[in-house]
Amino acid sequence: MDQLEILRESLGQCDEIILDALIMRNRIAEDIMAYKEANGLQILQPEQEAKQKEWLENRMEGRRHKDEVADVFDCIRTNSKRIQARKLFSYNIVLIGFMGAGKSTISDFLKNVFAMDVVEMDQIIAQRQGMSISDIFETYGEQYFRDLETNLLIEMQSRSNVVISCGGGTPMRECNVVEMKKNGRVVLLTAKPETILDRVKDNHDRPLIENNKTVPFIADLMEKRRAKYEAAADIIIETDGKNELEICEELVHRLRSMDE
Repeated sequence: MDQLEILRESLGQCDEIILDALIMRNRIAEDIMAYKEANGLQILQPEQEAKQKEWLENRMEGRRHKDEVADVFDCIRTNSKRIQARKLFSYNIVLIGFMGAGKSTISDFLKNVFAMDVVEMDQIIAQRQGMSISDIFETYGEQYFRDLETNLLIEMQSRSNVVISCGGGTPMRECNVVEMKKNGRVVLLTAKPETILDRVKDNHDRPLIENNKTVPFIADLMEKRRAKYEAAADIIIETDGKNELEICEELVHRLRSMDE
């Protein structure tokens, strides 16, 4: 056997070791999630990722291929997150609520801690139409926009383990709620009108309140939508006075309680 074949054989042995280690690691990731659930422990622990990164940084200090190794470990962490997410949710998580209630913020947090794909409905529709939501309303009318929402919700039924962040008016249409529930759990995020105003006051892509950014107007519109929002929701989470971790931890535990 020449030197090249010897080296290739050694490389193959390394691959076998890596494969066995990854299989074991993935199984442990599932076991950790199961243990947390069984013992009522906090599910989301983003500080663990920071510890892992610090450990790797220390281990690779001054070594060759530092960036390449870091890239591999990033992929390993991402896939561990996906394994944990699939362990928790066999369905889509559909976030609803008034504009500014925190849907985009929470969907981004879930994307980070669970590596879940996120579908921002307004963003997807705007991209596909090649114009802003305000321009779609002005050019084609609200009915046209609502039809686009319904079609996108139907499209999402072929997927699972996705976070779907809905526009504020999406649950007002009963057929949309029916489509949401076909492969998802609906989570209503709420906030006080004062909080909503503070979050959206500098945003100019909210056609329904663009010329009415006041607490009374927002409160009135929220009240008009409240009944349909609550009827659509599987769970309701208040976001005032809570950070993203607290909100998402509550979301996970309450969804898991539903599944049990």
